[in-house]
Amino acid sequence: MSTSKVARPPGATSEGLHVGESLLKPEEHVLATLEADGSRRWLFPRLAQGDFWSARRSVAYALIAFFTILPHLRFYGKPPVLLDIPTRRFTIMGYTFLPTDTLLLALLMVSGFVSIFLVTALFGRVWCGWGCPQTVYMEFLFRPIDRLFEGTVGKGGQPAKRLSGWRWWARAAVYLAVCAFLTHTFLAYFVGTDRLGQWVTQSPWEHPIPFLIMAVSTILLVFNFIYFREQTCLIACPYGRFQSVMLDRRSLIVTYDHHRGEPRGHGKPVVTQGERTKGDCVDCNKCVQVCPTGIDIRNGLQMECIHCAQCIDACHDVMVKLHMPTGLIRYSNQDSMEHKPSSVWRPRLIIYPVVLLITLSAFMVIFLTKKDFDAKLLRNLGGTFSVSPSGLIDNSLKLSLTNRTENPHAYTLSVLSPASAEVRAIETPEVKLAGGEHSFVPILVSAPFKNFDNGRCPVQLKIVNDSGQERIIDYILLGPYQDPSERSNDLQTDLPESAETSTTIQASQS
Repeated sequence: MSTSKVARPPGATSEGLHVGESLLKPEEHVLATLEADGSRRWLFPRLAQGDFWSARRSVAYALIAFFTILPHLRFYGKPPVLLDIPTRRFTIMGYTFLPTDTLLLALLMVSGFVSIFLVTALFGRVWCGWGCPQTVYMEFLFRPIDRLFEGTVGKGGQPAKRLSGWRWWARAAVYLAVCAFLTHTFLAYFVGTDRLGQWVTQSPWEHPIPFLIMAVSTILLVFNFIYFREQTCLIACPYGRFQSVMLDRRSLIVTYDHHRGEPRGHGKPVVTQGERTKGDCVDCNKCVQVCPTGIDIRNGLQMECIHCAQCIDACHDVMVKLHMPTGLIRYSNQDSMEHKPSSVWRPRLIIYPVVLLITLSAFMVIFLTKKDFDAKLLRNLGGTFSVSPSGLIDNSLKLSLTNRTENPHAYTLSVLSPASAEVRAIETPEVKLAGGEHSFVPILVSAPFKNFDNGRCPVQLKIVNDSGQERIIDYILLGPYQDPSERSNDLQTDLPESAETSTTIQASQS
């Protein structure tokens, strides 16, 4: 049996490794939130209150106000956004999308995805740093709460001592109240503020499932913002990885000018014999201290960077104090930083707008030509057709009818072609539907055998509502290949005179 030797790290003795000594020791953090020994690295970013931070704060508070107020507004008597999942009715800006609007919803989703591609190609991960709810609430709501209890208001950074005792529980209570408010606001987008108001004033036992959804969501939010925090962006969120894949060398990113900043060192740049022996970066680490995801932007483009521009504000302050040119860390792109020819225009910035224009145009055409009702013919279960005593071929169908308006309407049915065919509703001659109601209406469409060719008869049905809007449906009736009257005569000739015969024939689809 052969033996193999295991390579030892420098300094290890032949007797073996000491307890707790690793074969490979990382020089830096494996992850931004992970220490070298595998323990959690808690981040306490300092606050750089520069121009970008002020702009982000204004955008964040505007987004928070918009998210909170939107479900309480009314647009044509309806909420601007109401996603009623149980009934599959999605109201957006006064228009209610029904399950029959699959094509419209698909075009809307494709337009949304293409818009994301376009914005990412132009501005990089601007959504993550400026518009994402995780970033907005974490940086402009929950971290300020932390700083209030930690005594670091307005500056951030590592507190003098960790929270303990009543301060920790008081902060947890504030977190719980804020998260409960956010959960109720989020729930209003799915059930509406009217129903939500009723639930809030009622006992949870009267609506246990919605209450359970609210309670679980609140607990998950508290867990996210009090414990998981920035790890949502670094580990759990797939959107950051998705956006990173769509970046190219000319996309806007937060970047460090390594040509100007290296080599790092304290003090102002040094020029010896016409050569720079020290770059503009004074190695103050302010850019690392203010990063909410704990990365060092000087290491180049990283997936963990959310483009919040805190490092830009911090570096700008340092450069101003040292009377040095600003822009060592700035918004730019990879080609520009490497002094390569760079242009905003490239093929994807032509393809994306063209695709977006096509999808939005198709959406608008279908949307503007939509009727006030939807109608579709479906075949009933059982026999495909039957022959009436008068010799007509009957097809038993059901009409799927949806009133898309908020007002009741009546509908009448007729046959456009062939002229000898007829249609009638089985239960009532006129169909009436309340506002937003959907119903399956049983109907009978009849045509003489002379209209059938090889067992098929194309028909055109017209449905008209009391407002004058109409829909025309093309349909194929099924029938026998042979005239039922001839088959009936043949049967009577073959049977004995005393035998009782039936003149009603039913056939099944072959």
